Amino acid sequence: MLTNPSELLTRNIEQLENQRVMLINIEADELGYSLTRHCTEVAALALDFNHFQAQPRGKNGFRCEFGHQWSRDEKFDVVVVYFPKAKSLAPYLFALAAWHLHPDGTLLITGENKGGIKSVDKLLGSAFSPASKIDNARHCLLYSATLIAEATKPTAEDWVSRYRLSLPGGDIQICNMVGVFSDKQLDQGTALLLDNLPRLEGRVLDFGCGAGVIAIALMQQNPELQLECVDINAMALLSCELSLKANGMQAKVYASDGLAQTEGLFNAIVSNPPFHDGLSSTTDIATRFVADSYKQLQKGGDWQIVANRHLPYSDTIAKVFGEVNTVAENNKYKVYANKKR
Repeated sequence: MLTNPSELLTRNIEQLENQRVMLINIEADELGYSLTRHCTEVAALALDFNHFQAQPRGKNGFRCEFGHQWSRDEKFDVVVVYFPKAKSLAPYLFALAAWHLHPDGTLLITGENKGGIKSVDKLLGSAFSPASKIDNARHCLLYSATLIAEATKPTAEDWVSRYRLSLPGGDIQICNMVGVFSDKQLDQGTALLLDNLPRLEGRVLDFGCGAGVIAIALMQQNPELQLECVDINAMALLSCELSLKANGMQAKVYASDGLAQTEGLFNAIVSNPPFHDGLSSTTDIATRFVADSYKQLQKGGDWQIVANRHLPYSDTIAKVFGEVNTVAENNKYKVYANKKR
C-alpha cells in the first residue's frame, strides 16, 4: 500500500524511469523498492525511524538508510523530496537534494496540499530553477525543478539554532536543528516539567528527547546518571547530541520506535511525550508509551511526564499504574508522576 504522495509519483513514473533515483524523507510504504523495476538504482533516506523500519531493506537494487544525511557523497539523476510535516525542515531537505544531484539534475517534490507544499518556491533556495507543478491528485501536489547552480554539502552548523536557558543548576545551551519541536525557545509544557523534576539516580530514560532539554536538566541535577535518550526523528537525535556536547555532558542517544529498541529495566522514565503522527493529533503513541514504560520500570521506579491537560491520559495511567498522581498543573498542562508498585 502506498501513501497518497507516493501514489502521485507512480502516476508520473516517466519522470523516474531508467534514472538513478534518491528518495529523501521517504514515507512508510514500499514505493522505494517498487521503483527498482523502473529505475537503474534507488536509494532512500528516512528521517523518521518508523518509516525506516517499514522499508523492505536488503533487496537488490534498493538501499535505505536512517539519519539526517546520506552516508556517501553520491550523485543521482533525480532526487525526490517528500515535503516534510515541519515546513521549516524543507529548505534543509532541498539543500541535501541539491548536493546529491548531478548538474542539471531533476528535483521532484511531492506532498499533501494541507502540509504547506504550495509554498515550495519560497523555500527552494537559489540552487534550483523555479518549481513547476506537474500533477495534482489525491489531495497532493507534485512539483519539478532543475539544479542550476553548484551546491555545497549541508552541515549541521549551517542549520542549527542555539539559545540559552537558565536552570537552577546554572545556564545551559540548547542546540536545535531545523524542524525540531520548540526550535527557538523552551515550550511551556517542558518548562512546567523542569520545575517539578524529581531527584533521580541509576539508569534513566528520556523518551522523545527532542533537543535534549530534559536530558541536560537531569544530568545537571545528577552527573552520575546512566542516561539514555531516544527519539524517532533523526533531526531531534542530532539536536540532542549537539546539546549534550555543548554542555560537556554524555548520554546514550539512539533511535527507538516507542520503547522497542530499548533494553532492560530503568530506574526512571521521564518525558514530554509526542502526541502527533504526521499532521494529526493522536494519543495512540502516548497510550502505548504508558503501557510499555510500566513494563520497563524497576519496581519502585519513577515515571513522570507532562501532557496537554485536554488529552485523556488519566484513564490510561490509572489502568496501568493503578492510580493517577498530578504533581503540578496550569491552564494548559499537567505533570503526572507515578511509581511502579
